[in-house]
Amino acid sequence: MAKKVLFLSDFGIDDNIAILYAFFNKEIEIVSIVADYGNVSKQDALRNAAYLQRLTGRHDVPVFAGAELPLTGDPPEYVPEVHGVAGLGPIIPDIIVDDTLENFHGIQEIIEKNLDEIIIVNVGRLSSLAAAFILYPGTMKKVKDFYIMGGVFHEPGNVTPVAEANFFGDPYAANIVITQARAPIKIIPLNVTSGAIVTPALINELDVYYQSIGSKVGSIVKPMFDYYYKFYKQRNPELTGAPLHDVLTLWALLNEEKIVYRKVPVKIVVNRGEAFGQSIGDFRNTNSKAKFPVHQVAVSFHYPDFIKDFFITMKNS
Repeated sequence: MAKKVLFLSDFGIDDNIAILYAFFNKEIEIVSIVADYGNVSKQDALRNAAYLQRLTGRHDVPVFAGAELPLTGDPPEYVPEVHGVAGLGPIIPDIIVDDTLENFHGIQEIIEKNLDEIIIVNVGRLSSLAAAFILYPGTMKKVKDFYIMGGVFHEPGNVTPVAEANFFGDPYAANIVITQARAPIKIIPLNVTSGAIVTPALINELDVYYQSIGSKVGSIVKPMFDYYYKFYKQRNPELTGAPLHDVLTLWALLNEEKIVYRKVPVKIVVNRGEAFGQSIGDFRNTNSKAKFPVHQVAVSFHYPDFIKDFFITMKNS
């Protein structure tokens, strides 16, 4: 039976490829999507969701409007240099949506209709997920599992020396999720997802296939990826590809035996200063660990199986 996923996304390039991966995967049933600010504005995220609905024909998957601002109150900082102006690399969707739509309550109905079946996968900022815990604490206890792409452990961050973008973008929200979720949630951090490298050669091979079958859905993968890879290559010329952080997070929920987790206490730094947004895990081999909420933190994964599954699944378009 396919796993029922409520997917929260801030609709950058790797988010969009992850959504396509989920649509192409028979083991995943996306029951709804929450479109958040993050890589792009909430309005652009909603537009991208509508664009993907039109391309894939998946109008049966409801899209809910998520958060527009972090709980910190700071104005969001978008990253067009990484994901493009609209979050789709060079693609600007020719579609208009009602960006005033406010239907966030719909996620409560989805969870209540699928008691103890919903798996929440959050691959963007955690503002919307934190809001759900604040608004519907009883309902959130009925969620089967949580997979969070965020944080970084034992390695540098990607927005500060110690903080990863999703947690740094709203540490207050990340702290609410970490402390309120039915433990243990599964955290797939940057230091692991950075290893989910997909090469241009693999994407080119997929593109040849998409062109041969006339796949309009598949035709957007290469231009998005090429834009994304160009950014990573400029930042680090030694890279042979670009990491698909969010695809790995979805892959993780289908491949528990191929992910190595450590069950450790986790804390998010919410005090302003150099450590703002840092994720701290107590990985010490001792019985007297820190009194933080305990969660499952991924530390490694089986790359050959990941890349093989990604290639096969993406040919299901």
